[in-house]
Amino acid sequence: FCQPSGWQLFPERNPPTFFVAVLTDINSERHYCACFTFWEAVESTQPQSHARNGEGEEEEEEEASSPVQPAQLFAPKSLVLVSRLDHAEVFRNSLGLIYTIYVDGLSVSLENVIGNLLTCTIPITGGAQ
Repeated sequence: FCQPSGWQLFPERNPPTFFVAVLTDINSERHYCACFTFWEAVESTQPQSHARNGEGEEEEEEEASSPVQPAQLFAPKSLVLVSRLDHAEVFRNSLGLIYTIYVDGLSVSLENVIGNLLTCTIPITGGAQ
C-alpha cells in the first residue's frame, strides 16, 4: 500500500509525496497509515562489452579499458506512520521532519533516528513528567 503506482527506479529525483491510507482490521477498527515517500540515489554500473575473436575467446573492446561510468538512478523509500487516530496534518509534519533530518546529512542513519524516536518517553497529558 506504500507505493500504489508500483516500485520502480527513476532517472531523476521526484519530489516527496504524502498520502494517508485507511486500513480496517478484523474488528472493523480503522488504522490510519500515513505514507511519506521520497527518492534516494542508488548507483548502477553498466556492464562492460566483450567481443569474441575468431577462435571463440572473449576479447575486451578498446573502449572497455576506460572506467565504467555509473548511471545514477533514484529508488523510492517510504516512511510510514500507523495510528488509530486521524490526524493527517500531524502525521505529514512528523514524517516531513524525520525526512528533513535525514536529508540534512547528519552523521546518524535514518534507522537510528527512527529507533531513537521510538524509545522516547512521552508524558501523558496533565500527568507528571
